[in-house]
Amino acid sequence: MAPPFIFPSTLLSLESPNPSSNSLAVVNPVDVAAIPASDLQEFVKGVSFDLSDKDLFCVEEQDVFDRVYSIVKGFVALPPVLKLNFVECLRSNFSVLLPNVDSLSRGWSCGGEGEEEEGEGGGGRVALHRNAFCIYTFFLVSVVVAEESSGGAAGNMTKVAPSGRKKPLMNAWSWETQRSRILNLIANSLEINLSLLFGSSDPDESYLSFIVKNAFSLFENAVLLKDSDTKEALCRIIGTCSTKYHYMTQSCASILHLLHKYDFAVTPIADAVVGAEKKYSDGTLAALLVREIGRTNPKDYLKDTVGAENIGRFLVELADRIPKLISTNVGVLVPHFGGESYKIRNALVGVLGKLVSKAFKDVEGEVSSKSVRLRTKQAMLEILLERCRDVSAYTRARVLQVWSELCEEHSVSIGMWNEVAAVAAGRLEDKSAMVRKSALNLLIMMLQHNPFGPQLKTSTFEATLDKYKKKLNELHPEVQNDGTLDGEPSGAEIWNEDGEVDHVNAEVLAAEQPDTQQPDSQTDSYLSQVAQGAASKESLVPDVGNLEQTRALIASLEAGLSFSKCISASMPTLVQLMASSSATDVEYTILLLMRARQFQIDASEACLRKMLPLVFSQDKSIYEAVENAFITVYISKNLLETAKNLLNLTIESNVGDLAALEFMIGTLVSKGDITPGMISALWDFFCFNVNGTTAEQSRGALAVLAMAAKSSSKILSSHLQDIVDIGFGRWSKVDPLLARTACIALKRLPAEDIKKLVVNIDSRIFGILESLVTGFWLPENVWYAAADKAISAIYALHPAPEVVAVNMVKRSSCSAFGRVEGDGLQLDTDDSIIDIPATVSVRKLSRYLYVVSHVAMQQLLYIESCLKKIQKQKTKREKMGAEHDSTDSTVPKISGAATNNGINAELGVAASEDAVLDSLSERAEKEIISGGSTEKNLIGSCAPFVSKLCRNFSLMQKYPELQAAAMLALSRFMIIDADFCEANLQLLFTVVENSASETVRSNCTISLGDLAVRFPNLLEPWTEHMYGRLRDPSVSVRKNAVLVLSHLILNDMMKVKGYINEMALRLEDEDERISNLARLFFNELSKKGANPIYNLLPDILGRLCSQNLKRESFFNIMQFLIGSIKKDKQMEGLVEKLCNRFSGATDPSQWESIAYCVSQLTFTDKGIKKLMESFKVYEHVLTNDSVMDHFRSIISKGKKLAKADLKSSIEEFEEKLEKFQIEKKDQEVTARNALAHRKKLNNLDRFLVSDADQESAETAGGMESEVIDHHSEESLSSDCSKSHISKSEESTITLNTASELETIGEEIQSPLTLRKDMPRSRARKPKVKEENGETSASTRRSTRSRRRQ
Repeated sequence: MAPPFIFPSTLLSLESPNPSSNSLAVVNPVDVAAIPASDLQEFVKGVSFDLSDKDLFCVEEQDVFDRVYSIVKGFVALPPVLKLNFVECLRSNFSVLLPNVDSLSRGWSCGGEGEEEEGEGGGGRVALHRNAFCIYTFFLVSVVVAEESSGGAAGNMTKVAPSGRKKPLMNAWSWETQRSRILNLIANSLEINLSLLFGSSDPDESYLSFIVKNAFSLFENAVLLKDSDTKEALCRIIGTCSTKYHYMTQSCASILHLLHKYDFAVTPIADAVVGAEKKYSDGTLAALLVREIGRTNPKDYLKDTVGAENIGRFLVELADRIPKLISTNVGVLVPHFGGESYKIRNALVGVLGKLVSKAFKDVEGEVSSKSVRLRTKQAMLEILLERCRDVSAYTRARVLQVWSELCEEHSVSIGMWNEVAAVAAGRLEDKSAMVRKSALNLLIMMLQHNPFGPQLKTSTFEATLDKYKKKLNELHPEVQNDGTLDGEPSGAEIWNEDGEVDHVNAEVLAAEQPDTQQPDSQTDSYLSQVAQGAASKESLVPDVGNLEQTRALIASLEAGLSFSKCISASMPTLVQLMASSSATDVEYTILLLMRARQFQIDASEACLRKMLPLVFSQDKSIYEAVENAFITVYISKNLLETAKNLLNLTIESNVGDLAALEFMIGTLVSKGDITPGMISALWDFFCFNVNGTTAEQSRGALAVLAMAAKSSSKILSSHLQDIVDIGFGRWSKVDPLLARTACIALKRLPAEDIKKLVVNIDSRIFGILESLVTGFWLPENVWYAAADKAISAIYALHPAPEVVAVNMVKRSSCSAFGRVEGDGLQLDTDDSIIDIPATVSVRKLSRYLYVVSHVAMQQLLYIESCLKKIQKQKTKREKMGAEHDSTDSTVPKISGAATNNGINAELGVAASEDAVLDSLSERAEKEIISGGSTEKNLIGSCAPFVSKLCRNFSLMQKYPELQAAAMLALSRFMIIDADFCEANLQLLFTVVENSASETVRSNCTISLGDLAVRFPNLLEPWTEHMYGRLRDPSVSVRKNAVLVLSHLILNDMMKVKGYINEMALRLEDEDERISNLARLFFNELSKKGANPIYNLLPDILGRLCSQNLKRESFFNIMQFLIGSIKKDKQMEGLVEKLCNRFSGATDPSQWESIAYCVSQLTFTDKGIKKLMESFKVYEHVLTNDSVMDHFRSIISKGKKLAKADLKSSIEEFEEKLEKFQIEKKDQEVTARNALAHRKKLNNLDRFLVSDADQESAETAGGMESEVIDHHSEESLSSDCSKSHISKSEESTITLNTASELETIGEEIQSPLTLRKDMPRSRARKPKVKEENGETSASTRRSTRSRRRQ
């Protein structure tokens, strides 16, 4: 009998066994690599023959064992055919051995005493089978490991077939197939009963260690795990060894090692753990892994980010597949919520989400266990709510995603629904875009899967709630108005054990809203039935049963009402998000508004219309989102419904929305999304062919048709007569804006239709337009807009528009200045006299000024259009001539034409033609105001009158509406004529600054922008005054100023000068829209060229520092401006520029401002070095604590981002700063003390001098009284007044002096307080001599001089 086989640590260990152990070992190994190819084949075939011909236990024979070992050792070098034969022999023998082992184990366990009688014979059979089992297992696993180590999978088909046309042989060598067969055989061997072979329930540890170690080594191969059969076999091996044979501790350590190192092993390891739990109903391995993960120090996951992510994915996999088991062990993971690794927190959030949705679904069991499960679920939900406020944006986004999944799976109770909605609404204002995206998606899911019904209109909920509260009062008279009973909880607290309202609520809500049963997932087709359900709703209150059910329903209705109000309250935030710079914010906001509109949330319709201006977005994804939303919401298969939606949009939209709507409709018409059927339906609305059509709807339909005509001009061709008859007929008196819309439609007519219109109904249509301008049948608030479009239509349609324009101006002039009885006022102009009656109607005069100025503007545009037509014809003629010359076959003509063209070019004939055109154009423009003519024309006669009228400030102040019209006319005349502009420019700026009317200032601000485009040289000296409009107290004036300046600067019509700080101040404007416009301006400015803000920033900083700005406002402005600079090179340049600013600043507040700006820069390594090199420039400001704090923040940021070699320099620089600040502060303290000391000494000297003067004066008076001074009387009176000082006053002076001296410190010890009765001069002279010799000498000189006098 062969000695027992003991699993070695390695294959080669079999050649050098432990002498003390009597185990099977290799005696005569053969070097397979040294055997010739012919002999090698015979050698392998001989071994294969012995294995297949002899019994299964022949492998235990020493000779066979040695040869098998030799082949396994050199297996990699074998040809594929020999590999196949050898592996098949080993595998087939082992597969036959396994049933024998299994039958032996069953026979042994069932044989009882019969087997025991066999004695040693039975033990020998067991040992024989055990040895063979171990040997086959060892060699098969060694083959797999050897082949995988050599990369056998890559070259497994080296010799398959000689030709590609032939099919591969059935017995060809395929390592993937053999590998999966071997590993599945090993897995099968572990699943049979091995207790007999190894003498206990658990096999030998060396056997398990060998199997598990090599299985885990195979798990490290990502390519191998892609083979599903191989992966399944490895999972079975790991699961069986760990669970069935209790090889837990070692397996757990190996699993955690794999998870931390290889991300591709996460799912296979989870498969192994879950498979073991399912197969053996034993979750010990999973529980042990969870506990080990929970025991890990949270700081370790902060360092190992890859491991943290893999561990997180593993935990989520387990929670998803074995939720009940994980729910009992999740407590050990909760402390990791306090760790710093956000990836682990993300994973734990996902784990809790899976557990909430899957671990608590069953309702079986005792009441107590059910209560525990519900409490556990509630605790998990509360943790999820708390994590919505996590410090990491990734975790906040992840937890909101988990809530979305829970809502989709209906795992959120009604009791928590509003709480989750409130948190999601709050996260809409999160600073992170990914969190906002997750919050928007959560609200979409909550609307789609809400438990309250398909209609969430607040008024509907309130009405239904009132009905049931009344019913509740009827059921129980003692119920209070708020629906609460004495001693009973409120209706809002009545939920069932799961936190849900009883099933009766759903039935009642269905009765309240018939035809709207709530499905699991709301669809758009289903949500479109909401209106039908609401219309068919009955007024009767369905009977819900007893008192408790009614109260539960009231609680449900109150929750639904709260949810509806929560969503509607977030509408202002959603409007702001549509202006976000993040495309995902805009896209998901539009989706949420669409869903809210379908559920009839209050204000959702109005908010959704605010997406229209986004069609002009340069971001393609945003434009596509708006277009898709527009089609989904407003375009339907019902033609009349689509037409009604579109015309209602035009009625309710403002000017900006109408421009966006026109662009959108034009795009949809060109794409075919707006079909001819929809156009026909719009014509039906316009022509009142649809019952119940109003004049307003007719106007809206014509507006949509005019918008569509911009893309397809033939749309209006078939209804010309209808446009004239309805647009200017009796319906225009019902809706005055209809006439204006008709004028717009006429302008959109194609050229062919314009000719027909002029030929057929010219007298009528132009008469109508003229009467619209000069008549008074339109209201005042509509007339200006209608007259604007009517005059424009005349110039667009009439072949000689100036003829009609003259009649309009004359009729308007006669209407305004018609003869009135009484004296008239004459206004002298240069060459003409305008007779003005004593009384003029302000309304008529305002209309006249508007008409004449608008005609002048249209005449200017008409001249430019004629010039363009002539140039276009000239270009076309030249092109045709060139083509004709090129196709002409006669050479002489070609040369002649070329000669003529050459002569014309030399003579400059073509250039002279262009010069003539330009001269004619300039002359025509001049003649509008008659700047160069000898006679005043019709409009030119009005220009001086307008100028003088605008200068009459008292009259303008009395009639603001007249001033608005007069200034508008003046501005238009100035745009037309340069001389007139220059003459009245100062007047315009005077009015724009001093006018009391906000409207006048706004209009003048806009006019300044037009003038700057037309005459930039004239406006250049007035640039400062244009920027001054940014400081206007009126919001509308400031807004227009921002828009005008933004347009001029961004289009390079005005240079950015030193007043740009005024625009920077608008970043902190009190009006949010102005602030947003200023932000938009600087964002666009930063995209121009090399970012002009880089060069402007130092100047802006200097000007803002000199203004009295709030600290917070200054910081916000500079932070925004610095944030617009992205290039590292510019940041490095700013470091030097800003540091140089320290040398010119003297105010500590300026130091702090500059230091703050420096701290906001993004520092690179070069930037840090420049900061260090500039130390001498700013060293004098480091004593300021605020400045030093900003430098500390710079250093802290630099440490995080700098490389290792630079970190040491930064630390040295930090020490240098700190040391310098301390030294500088000590010097300042010393200087302050010295200054205070000098001040005290000077005070003392002045006091002593006054005493000495007094004493010398007394002495001189006693000894030399015969000397009479010419000021003797004054001296005597002064001396008398001094000599009558009382003792109390003297004492007071002395005490005060002593108190002052005490503040100097220990350096001065005053003896004055000790001898109050002593004369002052005697008491102080010795001290004065000691401390201040100069002062004593000066005192003596003054005394001698007095004596000489």
